[in-house]
Amino acid sequence: MTNKSIFLDQVGYSPRMKVIQFFIGGRNFDYTLTDLLNAELSWRTLNLLVPKLLEQGIIIKTRKIGRATLYKINKDNLVVKHLMELHQKLILKELDRIRKKVGVSK
Repeated sequence: MTNKSIFLDQVGYSPRMKVIQFFIGGRNFDYTLTDLLNAELSWRTLNLLVPKLLEQGIIIKTRKIGRATLYKINKDNLVVKHLMELHQKLILKELDRIRKKVGVSK
């Protein structure tokens, strides 16, 4: 079952955006391909998508632990910066909407 996402509602529930959202949500951590399964994608999709994201500079390799390679969002990439900004603005907008709905001020 796919979880509802304010960000994905705006940018689309494509496999690419699911992975990017996963990395944005955990921007201070690095992840293995196995960890990325939590983005609700198949191995095949991840194995096709991750090399493309690496090539575009959206994600970077950070280290290896045994045979596992770890990846992290590339915060220096201009596209990533804009997506992280959009992610934050959408969340803040939703929080404001909820506050107004329940009558709580900032």
